[in-house]
Amino acid sequence: MPKITYIDAQGESRTVEAETGSTVMETAVRNAIPGIEAECGGACACATCHVYVDDAWAEKTGHAESMEEDMLDFAFDVRPTSRLSCQIRVRDDLDGLIVRTPARQG
Repeated sequence: MPKITYIDAQGESRTVEAETGSTVMETAVRNAIPGIEAECGGACACATCHVYVDDAWAEKTGHAESMEEDMLDFAFDVRPTSRLSCQIRVRDDLDGLIVRTPARQG
């Protein structure tokens, strides 16, 4: 199973195993990762699962599509590697992925 490391705004790191085919958001919710609220449940209808993808992983996770970009307009402190974690599908080649959560959501 791929592992994902979530780093919160205070620098605390949590590494969990993710099911291939799930999303980075679903993995966070399943593992009670603080900082991922996921109010819409993964429908790309809010920005409460906003994360910063580590620079080393930005190309591998891909870029936000137009609907995701629209939702990121509602996110707090958007940066070049900002993504909605509900839109990042876990694959075996994402083993070791690192994402950071913002100081607050939406």
